This record gives sequence, C-alpha cells and structure tokens, in this order.
Amino acid sequence: MYAPLQAIPVIGMEIEPFLVLVIAALAGGALGAALGALPSFVFTGFVVFLGEGLAILQRSISGLDVIPDGQLAVGVTGVIGFGAVTGPHISFAAGVAASAYVGKKYPEMNPKGWDYHLGKNITEAYGTKPDILAVGAIFGVLGMLISQLSSGLGLPTDGIALSVFLTAMIARLVFGYPLIGKPAGDGYFDMGPFEREESREQADDVPEGNAGRLAVEPWLPHQYKWVGVTAIGLVGGILGGYIWLKTGSVFLGYGISAASLLFLNLGVAKIPVTHHLTLLGAVGAVIAMPMFGSALVALLAAGALGAITGIVGEASQRVFYSHSGTHVDPPAMAIAAVMFAIGVCYLIGLLPNAAYLGI
Repeated sequence: MYAPLQAIPVIGMEIEPFLVLVIAALAGGALGAALGALPSFVFTGFVVFLGEGLAILQRSISGLDVIPDGQLAVGVTGVIGFGAVTGPHISFAAGVAASAYVGKKYPEMNPKGWDYHLGKNITEAYGTKPDILAVGAIFGVLGMLISQLSSGLGLPTDGIALSVFLTAMIARLVFGYPLIGKPAGDGYFDMGPFEREESREQADDVPEGNAGRLAVEPWLPHQYKWVGVTAIGLVGGILGGYIWLKTGSVFLGYGISAASLLFLNLGVAKIPVTHHLTLLGAVGAVIAMPMFGSALVALLAAGALGAITGIVGEASQRVFYSHSGTHVDPPAMAIAAVMFAIGVCYLIGLLPNAAYLGI
C-alpha cells in the first residue's frame, strides 16, 4: 500500500523552512488564480498520475538499489501533486477564491452564456491581473496553513479536502457572499426550482449583474439526481478499488479522474466528476482487504464506499453550493466527511487501518 503522505509540521518548524513553504504557497496560489480553479485541478490530476506511475515503476524495480524506497514517488505526488505547486488546497482553492473575487469585482470578465452566479465560474483562467493574483496568493497560503494545521493537530480526516472546503467558505465571508444562502424551494435539498428553470430576482444574496439567474443551481446539472450519483459512485468506487488491488496505489484512480476533467473544462457535456469516488473506492478496498482477505469482498466494499461518498457529496452540494454565489467543492466536502468517519472508526478500534491518513 502507498505510504501515507507526510505533511510538513508547521508547529515547531524552523523559520527558514517555514518561509520557504509560505513563499512557495504564495506562488502556487497565484498560479492557481492565473490558470483558474478547474484547469489547475486538471494539472493536479496529471501530476498525481505521473507520481503514482513512478511509484508503481519504483516498486517493480525495488531490487535495484537506485533510489530509496518511496522517495521519488513522494517527491512527485506529495511535494508537487499534493503540495505547493498543484495541491488542491493551494492552487484549486486559490482559483475558487479568485472566482469569488472576480464575480464581485470584474463581472465583465465572465463569459456570455454563463447560467450560474458569476462567482461560481471556476472554468476560466484569469491571466495576469495583479489583484487577482494577489487574492490567489493569499488564499494559497491560507489553504496551506489550514492543511498543515490539520495534520499538526492530528485531526482524523483529509486535511487537504478540509482546507479546500474551509477556504471556500472563508472566501464567501471575505467577498460578501452569503455563507450558505437561502433556499428558493422547499428547503435546501429541493432541486425543483432548477428543474422548473425558476429565476431569482436581484437580491442581497445575488452578486451584482446576476438578476434573473437560476434560483437554485446544482453543482452539476447532469450529476445531481440521487439515483445517478449513487450509480456513478458505485462505478467509480469499484474502479478505484480495482486500481488499488492491481497496482497498490491509493491515489492513481484519483489522478485519472482528476485528469479526465480536462474534457469537462473544454465543454464536453455530461463528463462526470469522479475523483472523490475513485479515491474513496480505493480506501474501501484498503480497509476491507485485511478484514476479509478477499479481493472480491474488497471490490464490493470499494463500490459501496464509492456510492456512499457520491451520496454525501450530493447532500453537501445541496446545502453548501446550490443557494449561494460561489463554488464550494462537493467532492472535497465528501472526502473530508467520509474520511473523518473512517478516521474516527479507526481510532476507536472498529477498522484495521485508516487507509492513507497518517494517524
């Protein structure tokens, strides 16, 4: 099994390494704002795919004493893919904050035909405007600090996913969006107004220039119905578990799924978002294999946990995404929530391991 990613402990860190990390996070966040949130996350997928591919190759030639075991893979996957260069808590989080800022400051920068609140447009690259880069840089550092603090305190969850969620909520507060928003239908879970194409009049919780836009905005119009998210969760979970069974990599499925979002960013309709599903599918297999000693049972557990994660992600988007004006990432919320449950169950002795969590 792939070794848990080792976070750099901020608490007690010497001043020079800490400043190096801060400066790198500033640059990574600025780059995330320049590229845009979704394009930067696609790069995360490619880098993780590369890092995990190198890890698999490394294990296959482990008899050759060329590189210390795990060093090369951790260098690519951990330090770059999940680190200051393309780590979602830095580059993606910075892109999300930049979109929230642009939705208020530069509504003219959003493309024609964008149907949602302007602050939710995470597909656009914002180029080299210094103020947008500065927003990205600040949130890159904030995301890094939250993730490192989570690891330093030993919180039993995925610190990167938790950071992506918290920075998005902080961006809402900083740039004047409602923290959750008011449901337009019969409660937060009601997607009926979207299905009826009901619009929202200009109000305090709608950014300037958004009058007449949809009253309820599901995260993915093609991936929000309960049956559909459960089905794709089952599929993604099984594939993530199968990849782990055959390669020993928890994160390879995640990398493939993240890279596939290139097509979504290019406008291919109905591309599903599955990185949270393949990741938790791998986790399900990692947990089930030592419990049952059966690849078949591990695969079934992977599918089940993928389906559960899909449902948690959908519930999260209905509460935190659909009724306000900025992006709050449902996959990150699902990963953080499900991994927290797994971490707690491991700590109280109900599970044999906590997969990739370093607890």
